[in-house]
Amino acid sequence: MGADPASDAPRQGRELLIFHIANAFLQLVWLNPGDCDLHLEISDSPDKNAQRIIVETPHNNSYCGQRRALAQALTARGITISNTGLELATPVAVDVVGMAFQDFNHSRGSPKVATPWELHPAVVTVK
Repeated sequence: MGADPASDAPRQGRELLIFHIANAFLQLVWLNPGDCDLHLEISDSPDKNAQRIIVETPHNNSYCGQRRALAQALTARGITISNTGLELATPVAVDVVGMAFQDFNHSRGSPKVATPWELHPAVVTVK
């Protein structure tokens, strides 16, 4: 895993790459009140015990359309995004495109989050 990156470290190595995960399962959704980013936990299977990675869609103008589309698609399935976090009863199939980001190693998300690596910024589309 390596040492935690400095908070002001420029992106390097893997963090300069864009990843596409065509078949993922959204397990948890949370609007972080601290930074207003959408924090999403995805896994590679719909199994509720599967390990997860955090995906974040930022709160800025560049991502407004994608955030709105995601919120509408989830609302259509009876899922409301809130700042209390919601573990989905039934995982939702999604497509994800985002940049790798190594967050510092700290408690965040559910206990099923298996790595400090995230996709951030990322666009998540419900299938």
